[in-house]
Amino acid sequence: MASGAQSQRDIDDLPKNEANYTALTPLWFLERAALVHPNRVSVIHGPVRFTWADTYRRSRQLASALSRSSVGPGSTVAVIAPNVPAIYEAHFGVPMSGAVINCVNIRLNAPTVSFLLDHSQAEVVIVDQEFYSLAEDSLKIIAEKNKSSYKPPLLIVIGDPTCDPKLLQYALKNGAVEYEKFLETGDSGFEWKPPRDEWQSISLGYTSGTTSNPKGVVLHHRGAYLMALSGALVWGMNEGAVYLWTLPMFHCNGWCYAWTLAALCGTSVCLRQVTANAIFSAIAHQGVTHFCGAPVVLNTIVNAPPTDTILPLPRTVEVMTAGAAPPPSVLAAMSRLGFRVTHTYGLSETYGPSTVCAWKPEWDLLPADERARLHARQGVRYIGLECLDVVDPKSMKPVPADGTTLGEIVMRGNGVMKGYLKNPKANAEAFENGWFHSGDLGVKHPDGYVEVKDRAKDIIISGGENISSLEVEKVVYMHPAVLEASVVARADERWGESPCAFITLKESIDRSNDSALSNDILKFCKERLPGYWVPKSVVFGPLPKTATGKIKKHELRAKAKELGPVRKSRL
Repeated sequence: MASGAQSQRDIDDLPKNEANYTALTPLWFLERAALVHPNRVSVIHGPVRFTWADTYRRSRQLASALSRSSVGPGSTVAVIAPNVPAIYEAHFGVPMSGAVINCVNIRLNAPTVSFLLDHSQAEVVIVDQEFYSLAEDSLKIIAEKNKSSYKPPLLIVIGDPTCDPKLLQYALKNGAVEYEKFLETGDSGFEWKPPRDEWQSISLGYTSGTTSNPKGVVLHHRGAYLMALSGALVWGMNEGAVYLWTLPMFHCNGWCYAWTLAALCGTSVCLRQVTANAIFSAIAHQGVTHFCGAPVVLNTIVNAPPTDTILPLPRTVEVMTAGAAPPPSVLAAMSRLGFRVTHTYGLSETYGPSTVCAWKPEWDLLPADERARLHARQGVRYIGLECLDVVDPKSMKPVPADGTTLGEIVMRGNGVMKGYLKNPKANAEAFENGWFHSGDLGVKHPDGYVEVKDRAKDIIISGGENISSLEVEKVVYMHPAVLEASVVARADERWGESPCAFITLKESIDRSNDSALSNDILKFCKERLPGYWVPKSVVFGPLPKTATGKIKKHELRAKAKELGPVRKSRL
């Protein structure tokens, strides 16, 4: 505690003691769920079902087995797996041993994974059988790099009855320990202890795989506890919610919902592969009430062919989306299908979503377009985040709440990370002037709600004027032929930069005359946007995406660079 806090006056001098003070940690949620609902289903994965008593027992066995392998405080345990029961158990079992969980993005390549495992000094790697070769290749790279100082981590492979057994057999032949066998070496009555200090790290997650600037986000038990509960409160999530894992648990610990579900004694329905058919099927047959997903998942749902859907929905299904603002057209289509969408925003550095577009009942009376416009804003701070503002990056003064003055979105409070692992330079920049700098540009509306206008690096500067790529994308998405769109800056001989639209068309669209289609989209944009905001070039094709469905704008910027500058335009 800071010395200033100790000297602050109070009406008493009563001290903290063991009876009245304990470190906050989400691990207690699991112990309580097993006590209250031991026989309620906690996790479903294909034919596999576990109850809360099972999940608590298995998590304790994992913690015990890790402890017996000399893994504990100061150790990192990497998990490379899709949404399967083992990665859920690891969210409890790993921190119960005192270690830190690092869930690795399964879509990364071996050089990037090798870098992350080496940087985090993972002592244990728990890998799903499907990704065993990824782990194996990554560890070979580390071994070659570190030569005689290389100490191989304990390698544990997760078998999956829904997958090809050959992959599991190969891993076991090559010396990996089978996950279930490893659990058997642990004590189901293991007496885990909460951290002595709630500032103790619970999780490590990498935001980018660039070796020049590793961004290993370190989160603490206190923040995980507060944000797990905040996530339930802002969403109005009920006790016993049935949650579908469309969002990868390796992404910001599943936005903290891995821990929330234990607090609510809910049920996790695992999905290895996210398809529209799997989502509709889980809603119809597993009683799903909630799921999260990037806007790309919403887009998949609204554009699903009738053969993949089961409509009408048996109940209103709550959907939380974050990432880029969903285009208003997608939000409107989701609500027509019977989904209620909650729009949030956040970063790995803020435990996932940390702002929510809190809905007001009076907005229900507004016309559909106006509702969608309000809904697309990022909103107000989570209950567990103390401060959120939009400031002038130079003066750090709040921008006026006029809905037009651009500033940087900044946060402060318990929902902000401890910092980046072993990266003092990045920490100094991120926490400059006592705020966490998101790197996102936005505005504050007269009602205090914030709206992201762009990543600082995605803003397009044309003839000295700022163009928000998100605003241009919103309009492009409204065109009936467009399935997905992303707009980036392209060099322009006359204007310096101009918008270039990369577009994926709907399957039903006739591609025999791309140039006429391109002209039609540009004409559509001209009717709805200021002249200089209209894309000067259009490129059709699939969009590159990250594991969580975010469009990789840096790759599109590289493609735009390859196209060369737009020749002197007439506009």
